[in-house]
Amino acid sequence: MVEPPVFSLSDHCWDLIFTFLNDGSEGEHNHNYLKSLSIVSKEFLSITNRLRYSLTIYVSTRPFLHRLFKRFTNLTSLDLTCFCGDLDALLSQISCFRLKLTSLDISNQPTIPVIGLRAFSIKITTLTSLVCSNIESIYGTDLFLIAECFPLLEELDLSNPGEFANYVNFLDGLDALSLALFKLRKINLSGHCYVNDLSLLHLCKNCEFLEEVMMMNCSLLTHHGIAYAIRERRQTLRSLSIRWRSAGSNDVISSPFIDSLVSLMGLTSLDLSSSHISDMLLTSIAMRGLPLRRLVLQNCTGYSYVGIFSLLSKCQGIKHLDLQKAEFLNDHHVVELSLFLGGLMSINLSDSRNLTNLALFALVGHCSSLNEIIMEYTTIGKETIENSNSLMDFVLNPQLKFLHLAYSSCLKDESIKIFASIFPNLQLLDLSNCKDITEEGIYQILRRCCKIRHLNLTSCLRVKLHGMNFEVPQLKVLNLSYTSIDDKTLYVISKSCFGLLQLLLESCKNVTNSGVENVVEHCTQLREINLENCNKVFVNIVDMVFLRPSLRKITAPPHYHLSDENKELLSRHGCLVG
Repeated sequence: MVEPPVFSLSDHCWDLIFTFLNDGSEGEHNHNYLKSLSIVSKEFLSITNRLRYSLTIYVSTRPFLHRLFKRFTNLTSLDLTCFCGDLDALLSQISCFRLKLTSLDISNQPTIPVIGLRAFSIKITTLTSLVCSNIESIYGTDLFLIAECFPLLEELDLSNPGEFANYVNFLDGLDALSLALFKLRKINLSGHCYVNDLSLLHLCKNCEFLEEVMMMNCSLLTHHGIAYAIRERRQTLRSLSIRWRSAGSNDVISSPFIDSLVSLMGLTSLDLSSSHISDMLLTSIAMRGLPLRRLVLQNCTGYSYVGIFSLLSKCQGIKHLDLQKAEFLNDHHVVELSLFLGGLMSINLSDSRNLTNLALFALVGHCSSLNEIIMEYTTIGKETIENSNSLMDFVLNPQLKFLHLAYSSCLKDESIKIFASIFPNLQLLDLSNCKDITEEGIYQILRRCCKIRHLNLTSCLRVKLHGMNFEVPQLKVLNLSYTSIDDKTLYVISKSCFGLLQLLLESCKNVTNSGVENVVEHCTQLREINLENCNKVFVNIVDMVFLRPSLRKITAPPHYHLSDENKELLSRHGCLVG
């Protein structure tokens, strides 16, 4: 009997297949997906190892770095934002390995690890991206260090430091960066209050490849100074996120600023959040026809429907639009604007109290590529004759994946049921502080939207979920904070939502040890649980972690005391207790 031929695919083909099946996802979802594939066979393990390009390092990870770096040979990015130990020592240790890293993220640390970065830079010379955001205390000398150690940087993020240790040398340090980083393309200095017009001018003059500038909350900048600076980079600048010192409603945008801005013929992203702008500015952008793909006017003042209509009617390639707090908008405005937004992928219309379901349906009806809508603090759900008529012709919209409707005071189960029927591929739904929602509407979402991964029901006081008798295996994040749920709810969740990674129960006053233990026992992948202000919970956190080793973050209930010895024990395990 002739054996049937054995067919095998090349490694390259498997790489393409795995990447396609994963839809190009990154981050935690990607890593969990690869983990499930890696246990199929040794061949799949080898392939998934090659497809891992980033690694997040915790305290518990450090003893196994040698094995991890040997296993994942194609790593290009390290994330140290969750590491809470000696960062200098860790970076010195990492520098001993032969790695071709291009990206390093050391955000959320007390200070810049000077010794570690210096050791790292000597051995690893391929770094092109450095992220140091949300550093508690930053020094002017840190800027000189980065300029000296990483001259090949193309992307630098030093945004939102907690405090400046002192102001000495900061401006000189910024000049040193602009002179040393000759390949710099992107820089984020948001929150650096010492940045002034002159330092921005030097940055734009010295960095000839500069494409992206982010300087939000830099209070010394003026639109006059910004005008002169960006004129230096009118050939290269593609993205500008900036806010200047404003005199409020009396602040008149100068013609030089408008002329400089519209001279950026390659500008694809513009963020002027919380700035006082004008219809003239928006109309000038429209007349010049800038190739904008992203426009953020969140909390902006000084403009009206006339200006935004002019811009959107001319710049019809916008994919990401943020008009939060455009209080003048109504449903008819959104219907008109949606006709110009055929390629739109995400929109934020929060804090527009005149918007109802009609605006939402106009967007999903006219914008076929739309996958995210943020419409918080609106009157979504308010019944009108026009809303009823709009439903008659409405069709399925499989593209929408993320829907944020927090603080929608008019939203009721009837609307939720409609959303469940027309948005079958929802992955995230935020209904926090929608007080009239009950489990009747939630059940429809969980049954019909089988890809739902993130559900936020914070302060939905009428939701208890006692009757949920079906499985929701894809749900990964569930926020029930400030609700009236109890142990019966948690028992149901432990049976139906066994794939949970994150469960948030802050201020759930009716929850006790019994409910928490059920969840910890049956949700075998659980990585985070928040028990803050759960006054009836007195669980032993050490026992919880050893019962569920996947736990990486626990927010303890009130009055819980963890000894230093147990803190060290859990830290070595990789679990952060707060």
